[in-house]
Amino acid sequence: MRRLVFLGLILSCFVSGGVAAQLESKTKPDVPLEKWTGKTIMLIGAHADDDAISHGTLAIFQAHGNQVYVVTLTTGNVGTQDPKLSRTQLAEIRRTEELAALAELGIPGSHYINLGYDDGLLEFEDRKAVVENLVRLIRKMRPDVLMAWDPGKNYQRWHKSDHRAAAYLAADAARAAMWRLLFEGQITQEGLKEFMIPEYLFYNDYDFADENVWVDISEYVEKTVNAGAKYTSQFGPGWKEYKANPSEAEVKEMKDMMRKWIRMKDGKPIEGFRYYSGLPDGLGK
Repeated sequence: MRRLVFLGLILSCFVSGGVAAQLESKTKPDVPLEKWTGKTIMLIGAHADDDAISHGTLAIFQAHGNQVYVVTLTTGNVGTQDPKLSRTQLAEIRRTEELAALAELGIPGSHYINLGYDDGLLEFEDRKAVVENLVRLIRKMRPDVLMAWDPGKNYQRWHKSDHRAAAYLAADAARAAMWRLLFEGQITQEGLKEFMIPEYLFYNDYDFADENVWVDISEYVEKTVNAGAKYTSQFGPGWKEYKANPSEAEVKEMKDMMRKWIRMKDGKPIEGFRYYSGLPDGLGK
């Protein structure tokens, strides 16, 4: 009896949130990712450049009439070996680079959101406050798809510190957003409504065994390379000695590096993801 009541409450929540309830999880999308259109897609990453793993796919989504938003949790104000840069300078450089990269993909700067936490210390922030901020964004934007670092399938996936934190913060926010009594003030005072995200694309930077969908980015390789080459403070010679205007040789070095990092499958350049659709409670199943 309790279980029936519980399922009834879930269904009621879905209906009130305007989301089609799908109690059975799925690991394959009904429509190939390359044909998605009219969706709102939110990517949550720890740093400016985390979205680079998905640049080709984001470019496809944007070109096909989807609304793409990129949410970065930290300012990236620590990750450099250049002794001349301050934290404030680095944060501004990282923001400029990210906006330039997104512009290459056709994503407007107004669709970039940075929550301003310190680089390297994300898992030591007030987790409740971070989740609350992410829940607010989810309830405002009501994304059809959440893209995030993969928290793990059947086990906890290892990531370096900020990526590990971002994976679980995104998953926790996705779950919390569907319950109207969690962060209730957003609903009673801010006019938002509870919302369940229906689809997920989880990405990773190594160990791709859990991937179940792949996107052919053949037509978007140059956009991917050009976008990745904007992160001059993060890769290549700019990591140790940042230059606002790198030389042609340095830009070429960056582009060559980006091109080398593109993965191949069946002779085609691809980006891979673990697709999931269903209740947020089942994200790791």
